[in-house]
Amino acid sequence: MHHGAGPQAPPGTEQRIGYYRFTDIFFEWHQALPNQEDVSPLKALIAYNALVHPDHPLRKPGVSGLELYRGTFASGEMRLLFSSAQVEYIRYWLHAMQLTKEPIPLPTSEYLIRQSDLEQCSPDVYSDAAVLKRAIKVIEKNNKRLKGADSILALRRLTFERVRTLWAAKLGTWCAMDFEAWDRDHTLLTEFGWKTVRWVDGEPVREHGHLVVQERRKYLQHYVPNHREFYNFGESEDVNKDQFSQRICDMVDEHRASGPLFLVFHGHSQDIKYLKSEAIKALDRTEILSDSPANGEVYVVDTAELFSALEGVSGGNMRSLESICRLLQIPTKYLHNAGNDAYYTLDAMVAMASGDPVDQQREQRWPNHTQDHKPEVTFQDWEEDSDFSDMEGIFGPGQAGQQPQADDDDVDL
Repeated sequence: MHHGAGPQAPPGTEQRIGYYRFTDIFFEWHQALPNQEDVSPLKALIAYNALVHPDHPLRKPGVSGLELYRGTFASGEMRLLFSSAQVEYIRYWLHAMQLTKEPIPLPTSEYLIRQSDLEQCSPDVYSDAAVLKRAIKVIEKNNKRLKGADSILALRRLTFERVRTLWAAKLGTWCAMDFEAWDRDHTLLTEFGWKTVRWVDGEPVREHGHLVVQERRKYLQHYVPNHREFYNFGESEDVNKDQFSQRICDMVDEHRASGPLFLVFHGHSQDIKYLKSEAIKALDRTEILSDSPANGEVYVVDTAELFSALEGVSGGNMRSLESICRLLQIPTKYLHNAGNDAYYTLDAMVAMASGDPVDQQREQRWPNHTQDHKPEVTFQDWEEDSDFSDMEGIFGPGQAGQQPQADDDDVDL
């Protein structure tokens, strides 16, 4: 395992596939060992400083730290985990290096967590003992906060972690889409915008654009701004309504052909209806987001729901795209242009998906914003309100405190 320096796993070794809680291995395993002389070697090998050392036998080649796993149960509770293969290897390595007379016994089966017990499991890498210690404390603290949390929040948290895992795996194509329709008749589509990212040889390839339906240029909005002419990221393209639907169908078909397609929306229900409608006919169904997405299938990712998980709320009142971009420190202008909305929607998803796990990311973005041991974030007026933010530039935030700086993990695609 370790750069070829340690002993190789013995052929035919019986392995119970699953995971063990980090805390059970760290605090409990040595206490159950029948031979006292085996306790010290085990404790030395799994001490925090030893685990993150570059020469630790569990260190994989090409990984810049110890790879552990973060498992999420159906309740939303998380645990830091060793894989059963890692635990098997620890006992084998200690014996092969003649630090124990016999392979030490595995923890009893009651400690084993099977894959089927987990809703989600993703790798986490640690190269610093203090960071590893803190991660365990943060997980325990947030598990306490989630006691009694409702199932909607648990599902949103699970989805957040699943999206992080799939994004990190560089799978398929991620395509943010947005439609604009005439606000007097929502069956009359006037604009379509998109932004995509896919990977070729591990490198991201990005595209974006904005289509305007030629025949409907005379339809002006009455209840939202008329920003059709203000695409921020290039030239808008005029097409007739037949070309409009054909271009969208071709885009969906092209990306489905090369792997799973993740459609990213901010509030997905209306956009999905448009894609399935007689006017477009680009989709007949979508699949529930899974850990193992299939080639050719289409999955929906909703930034409004991801942000709700990050904010720690479960209500049906979702934040606007403008609101989440402000709170994620993503500058926007000329929203309600389909091309701009799609562009900012993908940026918002990437900012969340490329960050740390949900609870750590919440604390990094908005330190000390949760109260009463609950996961919900409480924002100040100046953080929430764009008018207040504009006035703040003149008068300062007053009693609200200093505005936090943009996070390093906000990614500009």
